[in-house]
This record gives sequence, structure tokens and C-alpha cells, in this order.
Amino acid sequence: MDEPTRTDELLTFFKALADATRLKIVGLLAQEPRTVEQMAALLNLQPSTVSHHLARLSDAGLVSASAQSYYNVYKLEAGALEEMARRLLARETLPAVVADLDADAYDRKVLRDFSGPDGRLRQLPMQRKKFEAILRHVVIPFEHGVRYSEKHVNEILSQYHEDTAALRRGLVDTGLMARDHGVYWRET
Repeated sequence: MDEPTRTDELLTFFKALADATRLKIVGLLAQEPRTVEQMAALLNLQPSTVSHHLARLSDAGLVSASAQSYYNVYKLEAGALEEMARRLLARETLPAVVADLDADAYDRKVLRDFSGPDGRLRQLPMQRKKFEAILRHVVIPFEHGVRYSEKHVNEILSQYHEDTAALRRGLVDTGLMARDHGVYWRET
């Protein structure tokens, strides 16, 4: 069987905790280990319902059971809960969940919405995020390490839209290009 992916682990973890009854069970077990019958009485639920929820928590590695006499006594795996939260919710881990998504899909959609059949922009978007998508597109012809005069920048930008000043200013304001005394260069 395949090893579970980080996304699968996150889903299992969050599904286990995404229920009010399961959160109450975790709270009860955080106080002390308990039997199904004890938790059922405290939560005013049927033992079978509590067992169902315990199975979900157990699958996620959040609770464990040990046999004591005729009963299974459940305890919270607090260390496992903390370790899972720390590992699964780490700043480096969460971006991996979307690693297989197409990062440029939004930019392409904005370009389709604002471009004519000839590829020129019909208008410049008023919304900042959409305008930034346009800017990420119009900066492409500018090569890294090359210095451009303002006139040359305008010639390149005029292929996209007649308002070269707005595009030029946008490229500098967003840090895609830099400017010094009428000379421009690509930053990113």
C-alpha cells in the first residue's frame, strides 16, 4: 500500500477534529483516561456513537486504548497530537499541499479576460491583483541584466497597451522593474 501523502495526513487529522463530539472526547481524555461508557454518560450519547468517534480519533493517532479488566480505557495521545500539529501545520508543510496546482492559472484567466484576439490588452484592470497579473505578463520580454531607456521600455509596452506610463509605473511600483534616472531594468 502507498505511503500516505502529506495531504492525506492533513485531511485525516482535520477530519478527526472537525466534529464537536470528537472535540469534546479529546477534551475529556485530556483530563484523564476514560472508558467508552464513562464518556457516553458524560456526553449523553450511546456507547456505540462514542465508539464510532473514538475509531476516527484512533485512526488519526490521537487516542489509544488499553484493556483493563472488562473495559477498554482510552487515553489521549497528547504527545502525538502536539507532534502532528507541529509537523503537519509547519510553515514549510502547508505549501506542499498545493504544489501540484497550476500557479499561473489565475494570470492566464486575467489575460484572457482583458486581451483581445490579437493579444493586446483591451483595457487595464482596475483591481490591483488583476493589474499585477497583467504586469507579470508584460514584464516577460524584459531580460535580466539589461538596461533599458524609457523610450525602449515604452516601445515594448506599447505592444500590449497604449497607456505605457501606467504599465511602466506599475512595473516599478510592484518591484518587477527598477528605475534610476530614466534607466530601467528587470528586478525579478
